[in-house]
Amino acid sequence: MEEILSEIINVPSGFIWTYLVYILIGIGLFFTFKLKFVQFRYFFEMFRIVGQKEEKGKGVSSLQAFFISAASRVGTGNLTGVALAVATGGPGAVFWMWVVALVGMASSFVESTLAQVYKVKDGDHFRGGPAYYMEKALGARWMGIIFAVLITITFGLIFNAVQANTIVGSMEGAFNLDKTTVGIVLAVLTGFIIFGGLKRVVTVSQLIVPVMAVIYLGLALFVVLTNISQIPAVFAMIVKDAFGIEQIAGGTLGSIIIIGAKRGLFSNEAGMGSAPNAAATANVSHPAKQGFIQTLGVFFDTMVICSATAFMILLFNLTPGKELDGIQITQAAMQHHVGSWAPAFVAVAIFLFAFSSIVGNYYYGETNIEFIKKSKTTLAVYRTAVVAMVIFGSVSGFQLVWDMADLFMGLMAIINLIAILLLSGIAAKVLKDYTDQRKTGKNPVFKASSIPGLKNTEAWEDEKETLQSK
Repeated sequence: MEEILSEIINVPSGFIWTYLVYILIGIGLFFTFKLKFVQFRYFFEMFRIVGQKEEKGKGVSSLQAFFISAASRVGTGNLTGVALAVATGGPGAVFWMWVVALVGMASSFVESTLAQVYKVKDGDHFRGGPAYYMEKALGARWMGIIFAVLITITFGLIFNAVQANTIVGSMEGAFNLDKTTVGIVLAVLTGFIIFGGLKRVVTVSQLIVPVMAVIYLGLALFVVLTNISQIPAVFAMIVKDAFGIEQIAGGTLGSIIIIGAKRGLFSNEAGMGSAPNAAATANVSHPAKQGFIQTLGVFFDTMVICSATAFMILLFNLTPGKELDGIQITQAAMQHHVGSWAPAFVAVAIFLFAFSSIVGNYYYGETNIEFIKKSKTTLAVYRTAVVAMVIFGSVSGFQLVWDMADLFMGLMAIINLIAILLLSGIAAKVLKDYTDQRKTGKNPVFKASSIPGLKNTEAWEDEKETLQSK
C-alpha cells in the first residue's frame, strides 16, 4: 500500500521538481544581483547583529526568533537528508545543496525582511509570514489562505511525520527499540510542549538548539581534523561528481541537481516561506536586522552542519545497501570514525534535533491557522492532528514520508516565490534604508514613512514615535 501511495505522490512531485529546482536557483540569483550580493556584503554584519543587545518591548527577542526558525531548520535534513542525498545522488548532490544555500541566502533575506515589514500585533507578541505579506502587500488574501493551508499541512503534519520517522529509525538502529513504543512516547512529549503555547515553544527551542548543535559540530570537527589530509580529495570528489563527464554522458546530471536541491531546500528552507513566520515574531528596530539573522541561519544550516555530515559520510566511503536507510547511514559512518558508541550518540542527537524541529514546525502551523481564523477549537484540532501525525510517521515507511514532504514543500515554495518576486522591490528599499543609516553611524531604526507609498505596516506605523524617541 505504501509503495502505491509513493508512486501516486511521485507523479506530481516529479513534474514540479523538474522545473522548481531551476526556478529556485534562478530567483536566488536574481535577488543576489538585485540586492548587490547582500548575503556576502553583509556577512560579518549578520554576526554583529546576532550578538547585539536585544531591544526591550513586545514580542520575542531577535535571537529567540532565530532559535525558533533554527529549531525547524536544524533537524533531520542535516543528518538524514544529507545521507539520503549522498546515497541517491552521489557526492555531487552535496555541491548542489551548497549552491541552493548560497543563492538561497538572498531569497531568505527578502522573505524574512518582508515578514518583519508586514507583521501584526497579537497581544504582547507579533505574528507574520508569507500569508500576511500576501494579504497586506499584494492585496491577495486568497493567496495567503492557500499558503497558510499548505504550510500548516506541510510543516505541522507531514514534516513532523518525517521527523518522527527519523527518530524511531535511529532509536531502532541504536537500541533496537520498538517503533510503536517510541512513537507513543514521542507523541506524549510533543503534546505536552505544543499544548503549552508559544512561550513554551520558545523556551524549549532556545535550550535545545545551541546545545545539540555544539555537541554535534564538535564531534564532526574532530572527524574532519583527524582526516584532514583527505579533505581536498573529498572536495574534488564532490565537484567532479557535480559536473562529471560520466554524469552528463549517463544522463544523470539533472537528477543529481534535483536531489541536491530537494535535500538542500528541506534542510535550509530558503525561499520556502517557513522561516519568515519565525522572523516576524522578533522585536527589532529595523526589518533588515531579522532578514540578516535568518540569512545567517541558512548559511549555518547547510554550509556548516550539512557539510559536516557530508564529510563524515564521504570520508567513510560508504556504499549504502537496502539494510541502511537515512539516519542509519550517518550512524554507520560515525561509528566507523569514532567507535561503537556512535550509533547511540547519533540516536540521542537526532532525537534532540528532530524533536526541536517538531516544536518549531508546529508553531508555523499555529500562526497560519490564526491568519485564517482565530478559533480555539480549530487550534485544538490542529494540535491533536500534529500528535497523530507524529505517531503516523513513527510507524510509516521511510520512503513514503519523504515523498510526501517533497511534494508539499514544492507546492509551498512555488506560491511563496511568486509573492517575494513581486515584492522584492520593497525589500530592496528596506535594505537601502538600513544601509544609509549604518553609513552615518546610527543603529538603524525603521519608520514606515521612510518608504513612500508603503501601506498596511501596522507594527511600524503605530510604534514609529516610540522608536524615534529611543
